[in-house]
Amino acid sequence: MLAVLRREEKYLLTLEEALQCAARFERVLTPDNFSLNGSYRIRSLYFDTTDDRDFHDKLTEQNCRQKIRLRIYSPEDSRVKLELKQKENVYQKKRTLLITREDAQALVEGRYSVLLHYGDPFAGEMFVLLTEGCYRPKTIVEYSRRAFMAKENNIRLTFDSDIRALEGSRSFFSSALPLYPVLPGDQVVFEVKYNQFLLGYIMDLIRCVDRRSVSSSKYCLGRSLGYPLLY
Repeated sequence: MLAVLRREEKYLLTLEEALQCAARFERVLTPDNFSLNGSYRIRSLYFDTTDDRDFHDKLTEQNCRQKIRLRIYSPEDSRVKLELKQKENVYQKKRTLLITREDAQALVEGRYSVLLHYGDPFAGEMFVLLTEGCYRPKTIVEYSRRAFMAKENNIRLTFDSDIRALEGSRSFFSSALPLYPVLPGDQVVFEVKYNQFLLGYIMDLIRCVDRRSVSSSKYCLGRSLGYPLLY
């Protein structure tokens, strides 16, 4: 199990603004391990309770809230990330457990007991959380990411574009999902992720983002068809 505690700030940019910022970043920052050849795809399947508690906690901006998801980078991946993101005030805690493709499919089908075979306390915690909360798959979100990193203070700057979703589907590993766009094609979600503080030269770099941060959730965007009056 891998645990990360950090702050996250999000901004909504135009594609032109994102390209200008990325051009600045690539002069002094290193692409992350997945971005060596440019951008890469990310696909996540979000779970929620039968009454959509996590979704509504986000919409109402509760100080303490959480998200549960599976994440892959290709439909052919043999290993899958099971992640729990918990927000408390300004900090985000993310814990990740690598599971097999077969066990991920079992979770999609509601067979959470496969987690008990991992012998990891976090796996046991997730079994209890998924079972007692009656969690079910809710929506798949897929997008293209370009990311930069600074080794100091675990800083990551990411640009997410072509964000698409599909509600009510359990075909997480399908290579041909009928995804629909949830943002205009010329909009990009820019995220700044860091530990307790930003380094001075990083602050200088992101001055190209001349706007306030926003509260944006790809999970909530992915539920936009089911809750059209909220957007």
